[in-house]
Order: sequence, then structure tokens, then C-alpha cells
Amino acid sequence: MVVRIRLARFGKRHAPFYNIVVAHARYVLADTPAQLFLCSLVTIIVNRTARNSKPIEVLGTYDPIPKQPPDGEGKPFKDIRLDSVRAKYWLGVGAQPSDPVWRLLSMIGLVEPRYRPGQQAKTAKSHAPSSDLREA
Repeated sequence: MVVRIRLARFGKRHAPFYNIVVAHARYVLADTPAQLFLCSLVTIIVNRTARNSKPIEVLGTYDPIPKQPPDGEGKPFKDIRLDSVRAKYWLGVGAQPSDPVWRLLSMIGLVEPRYRPGQQAKTAKSHAPSSDLREA
């Protein structure tokens, strides 16, 4: 069974609020003998997908709308509340985080930030030796 750590959206229109949940990632497939076509095996899709299944566990919440600090001064912040012990457990047993959750976990420090092609390409071009252009 493939398990993913993903965001489940709650809240109102234009005011999203996400639960960080552990949920099944794919269809559950079951092989059953069919009476048609000489008892060939037919794959039946059981009604359990990531979209309509209950989460296995709720790890935390994420509020993407920036909030002002309580003292009124400073930068607005986005609220991330996460049970880091349970998140480490699910990552340890093989749960795959989705891309937005990977970004949140890397901000907290639980996983390494993923490679971003735009950042790496810019640094490679800026450090290219320009001596070839001067010799020609």
C-alpha cells in the first residue's frame, strides 16, 4: 500500500486552511475471478482512493494566509503546526510527501530541500570561465 503525506483542504472560498494528513495514494486493486470469458481474472477497482478515503492520521495544520504578529510589528507569518515526531515516523516507514508538503517539511528542517532547476542553472552560468572569450 502506497502512503503519502499530503494537504487536505478545508476552510471557505478564498480562505483556505489545510490539514497535513497521511493518506492512501493509489487505487487498491483486487484480483477476482470473473465468470465471463472462461474465468479470466479481472482487476476490480475498490472504491478507496486518496481523494475519497479518510486520512490514516492528521499530522498538523497549515494556514497559508499571512497573519500579523501579536505585537503588531514585524513581518506577517504563515502558521504551520506539525507533530514532528509523527512526521519523522511516517517518513521513516516510507511515506512519500507531496511537493507542497516537501516544501513545508524542508522549511521546518525534516527533509533536505529539493533541487530547483532554475537556481542551479543560474549559478552554473555565472561561474563559467570567461577566459575563452578573451583569448578568441
